[in-house]
Amino acid sequence: MIKKILLACMCLAVFSLKAQDTYQVNGVKDERPGIHAFTNAVLHVDYQTVIPNATLIIEKSKITAAGDGVNIPKGAIVHDLMGKHIYPSFIELSSDLGLPDKESSRGAGPQLAPTTKGAYNANDAIKAYYDAASHFTVNTKDAEKLKKAGFGAVLTHSKDGLVRGTGAFVALGTEAENLEILKERASSHFSFDKGSSTQDNPSSLMGAIALIKQTYLDADWYKNQNKMVDLSLEAFNNNKNLTQFFDAGGDKLNILRADKLGDEFGVQYIIKGNGDEYQRLAEIKNTNATLIIPVNFPAAYDVEDPLDAINVSYESMKHWEMAPYNLKKLQDAGVEFIITSDGLKDLSKLSEMLEKAIEVGLKEELALKALTFTPAKTIGMESKVGSLKKGMLANFIITDGSPFKKDTKIFENWVQGNINSYKDISEKDLNGKYDLTIGKLDFKLQISGKPTKPDFHIIENDSVKTDVKSSVDKTLVTLSFEPKDTVNATGKIRLSGWITENGLNGKAEMADGSWVEWSAKRTGDLEKKEEKKEDEKSAGDKEEPGKLIYPFVAHGLPEKPTSETILIKNATVWTSEADGVLEATDVLLQNGKIAKIGKNLSASGARVIDGTGKHLTPGVIDEHSHIAISRGVNEGSEAVTAEVNIEDVVDSDDINIYRQLSGGVTSAQLLHGSANPIGGRSAIIKLKWGYGPEELKIKGADKFIKFALGENVKQSNWGDRNTVRFPQTRMGVEGVFEDAFTRALAYEKEWKTYNSLSKKEKANASAPRRNLEMETIVEILNGKRFISCHSYVQSEINMLMHVANRYNFKINTFTHILEGYKVADKMKEHGVGGSTFADWWAYKFEVNDAIPYNAALMHGQGVVTAINSDDAEMGRRLNQEAAKTIKYGDVEEQEALKMVTINPAKLLHLDNRTGSIKVGKDADVVLWTDHPLSIYAKAEKTIIEGAVFYDLDKETEILAGIQSERARLIREMQGDKKNGKATQKGKPKSQIIYHCETEIENYSSLK
Repeated sequence: MIKKILLACMCLAVFSLKAQDTYQVNGVKDERPGIHAFTNAVLHVDYQTVIPNATLIIEKSKITAAGDGVNIPKGAIVHDLMGKHIYPSFIELSSDLGLPDKESSRGAGPQLAPTTKGAYNANDAIKAYYDAASHFTVNTKDAEKLKKAGFGAVLTHSKDGLVRGTGAFVALGTEAENLEILKERASSHFSFDKGSSTQDNPSSLMGAIALIKQTYLDADWYKNQNKMVDLSLEAFNNNKNLTQFFDAGGDKLNILRADKLGDEFGVQYIIKGNGDEYQRLAEIKNTNATLIIPVNFPAAYDVEDPLDAINVSYESMKHWEMAPYNLKKLQDAGVEFIITSDGLKDLSKLSEMLEKAIEVGLKEELALKALTFTPAKTIGMESKVGSLKKGMLANFIITDGSPFKKDTKIFENWVQGNINSYKDISEKDLNGKYDLTIGKLDFKLQISGKPTKPDFHIIENDSVKTDVKSSVDKTLVTLSFEPKDTVNATGKIRLSGWITENGLNGKAEMADGSWVEWSAKRTGDLEKKEEKKEDEKSAGDKEEPGKLIYPFVAHGLPEKPTSETILIKNATVWTSEADGVLEATDVLLQNGKIAKIGKNLSASGARVIDGTGKHLTPGVIDEHSHIAISRGVNEGSEAVTAEVNIEDVVDSDDINIYRQLSGGVTSAQLLHGSANPIGGRSAIIKLKWGYGPEELKIKGADKFIKFALGENVKQSNWGDRNTVRFPQTRMGVEGVFEDAFTRALAYEKEWKTYNSLSKKEKANASAPRRNLEMETIVEILNGKRFISCHSYVQSEINMLMHVANRYNFKINTFTHILEGYKVADKMKEHGVGGSTFADWWAYKFEVNDAIPYNAALMHGQGVVTAINSDDAEMGRRLNQEAAKTIKYGDVEEQEALKMVTINPAKLLHLDNRTGSIKVGKDADVVLWTDHPLSIYAKAEKTIIEGAVFYDLDKETEILAGIQSERARLIREMQGDKKNGKATQKGKPKSQIIYHCETEIENYSSLK
């Protein structure tokens, strides 16, 4: 005990010595060298170098020697570790340790302007000026939790805003801040979450992405201008030379979005993920990004109640099982990763989580690399931390084994040469078998249980086992028992002694009061419990994990569908061309195209599908859809948001893709909502279920944008507080258009003037500021982007056509257009198409004049007319919606079908590629069980570019597979509960079904 007190005093002296470097000492100056020698250790120099029976020498905060055969300096304090392990302390790169909490105070109404005082950016979410080192204060409470888990240093940075400023690399010590900061400006940080900003913009994920893009452009422009001061942009430019981090948590697709954004500006981010990267592994590997991966694996769900089990989605069940495999999958794919404890509510669970990951295949050396060397290298600190070599910081942990096992003890964590003690390093595990001798009596002794509270049992013979009352205090042991075999002894025997290298020794008082010597010599380990035989499995035994599916939701497929050679025989073929309907006709699909149409066709190696009694049509095309969009369909924060792009937020994992495939939909335009007069750019996709976001987008398709008129844009139904944002009237809407196009013309002229300068003149001039909003509107004026406009009322429809005429361009499509029948002749004259509802009316004031004959009347005037959904549910039955035009308006059958095939293809400028069955076009077709306009018709096979993405014949098998897989996963989770593991209550997984007017307040919490 005296030795330990002395050691603690000497350690405190080392602490004082370090403080003396820059601070006045109140007392006697201690100039002892502070040298420590750790001997007889298993030294893990780094993730790939292990030296048994090694010595580590540290002086003050640095390592001065490490290895075997190291000479111990004179005056060193020697720590005999007796075979214990020394590892480099872990490094955490996702932390806000020591930084003040973010504050948010939303006002009563809209907030259009920033609230940050000073010469800062026009948006409060751009916090590039934030400097973590300037705000960092030592937080001993939170640092202590990290140190107990094995960490010695963290990269602390603000977790507030889209552009978050710089991070500081700090040690987890308790001294003054200037001594704990190891690197003042170590990193620059970004995210898709605007954080505490109460400014309306951005209100969607696509808005956040657009704002970050515009900030890059603004910062580039700012470098070469002298007209204004923006401290945010100044800081942004100053931070560009730092390692760039992007927090893309919340959804694995955000990793792809962050990387795409970085590629646009020549930046390779270090990207923090969500722990579900295995679900899109191929796409994520292609980013070439180093990933920061959390290990907060979910607990099993409590599924004892079958109704509770229904609340747990298939995706959640499978992720519970697959999450521990995530690091192994990344490892096997060759993806470089860093492990973070961020997201763990209890940091003491870190070793348990990593043990799970290692049990399923993560290599232990890679786990160590991901917690030490890789994070150090990432921020340029590999010469200081992350391994244990001469000259590096003395940041290390002392353990009794691998730190990636939940039962491993971390005895000490040394940070910059300062000790943090958590377990008694002299504590010895006594478990085992012993020969116990008390005077002339011999017994067998067994010790089991925890080192701090072991259980002692005397074995007198094969049938007699005596419990021992015991007390262990560090190295001191007190025992008492009364032998049951009275032949050898009677009465209670009391022993007092101490722990030795090979057992225990001491003095014993016998029942008669006499004193004798006693000893217990270790003879071996306790027998391990026999493992259960294969035929004795309980509910808790693990079955083989299920297969990965693409996408990782119900109805996901184990393999992505690929193009086949398919010959559909003897079907009724609705061509949507001049050929009309062809009876008993064959269609050959080959190399993703329609190769032949005719009778008695044959093709070597083709998959033959009998179409007898069935109908083959072009794939259904939805001109106006809001499926497959992540975190917000509207960026309604401003009247003009032409800078935002649905292409940035395509959600390839939306179950509505599969549902609409079951209704024969093969292509769709994903439109921005109708919250503002000039909304965002659209994405045109094919519904390739299982593929990633980029693979869904139709390459080379023309570019479109959403405009809107009416009640939504003037905020008629947004509540009494929304009276600030212009416009508030229908005439104000026209003012927005006039202003936007006028500004766009001026913007274009400014750039033309600049580009006309000679090279010499440009050298003395400042380039205009690039503006994504204006660039998009210039594209409209130049016929390079096309408008699909949300519309209802005749007067506004006329107004927008007049505006277009004044600026010499054409409106491409009026969508909804429920008063189109009133202006069909003018629409025809203007050359604009109409994409409408079949029979929606009277659901708000401005549609009171809507009639179900609208589509027929527009069609009759020669307007290219389509039927759209604007609704995920309606999108599954657009064939039936088209059929309503026969009832309301007596439209001919083939023309009705064209309203969901070739006509929307024409409106989207895709009619040369899809929308009809014609040789050379994409093999996007649907085989129906019945007449395609019948309510009894089911899509039997939905084929896109020759690949079968929906197959009714396999649906029963798929559903049975889902049910079987759920049952297996439920058994696994029941086993966890039976074995005493933690469980969580299942919650229904909700999904927002977007429509034109859908506005959300907190986009960051939505997928």
